Amino acid sequence: MKAYGRDVWNYALFLTRSRELADDIAQDVFVKVYEKLYSYRGESSVRTWLLAITRNTALDAMRSSWLRRVMLLPQRLLTTDIHPSAEREALDRELVHESWSIVLDLPAKLREVLLLSAHHGLQMKEIAQMLGVSEGTVKSRLFRAREQASRRFKQLDESAAYGEEEWT
Repeated sequence: MKAYGRDVWNYALFLTRSRELADDIAQDVFVKVYEKLYSYRGESSVRTWLLAITRNTALDAMRSSWLRRVMLLPQRLLTTDIHPSAEREALDRELVHESWSIVLDLPAKLREVLLLSAHHGLQMKEIAQMLGVSEGTVKSRLFRAREQASRRFKQLDESAAYGEEEWT
């Protein structure tokens, strides 16, 4: 739990978009692991095994739950400022909010491979095993996720630049 608890909780939060549900899922995952530790076959890393259990537990919870809404949680960017200004903090929060909005607007299959690759640093082979798809499928989904997110970021930049030109 000390080594992987944060990863399990963050992944559960990403999948469910609910802090409370992520808490429950993380607890369930570690109870399952404690009860079934003997079933670990060593075919993947412990981290990958835990994330796979987290994914399955979250999907089970989502199937049986009424939870269907997206809840964006405020995030903070890490800055090098010791005491950032209120304006800087507000801009950072807005940037993080927009970034998460773009990622969360991606289709679930694309969103998931992007998180597993970018945030958790899993290799294509590990993601493929975890999701039960081929490596080619993972590569394709990751490419499409990056492409769609990039296109949305570009649209935001262009609309922000257009808005600035109107006022100057």
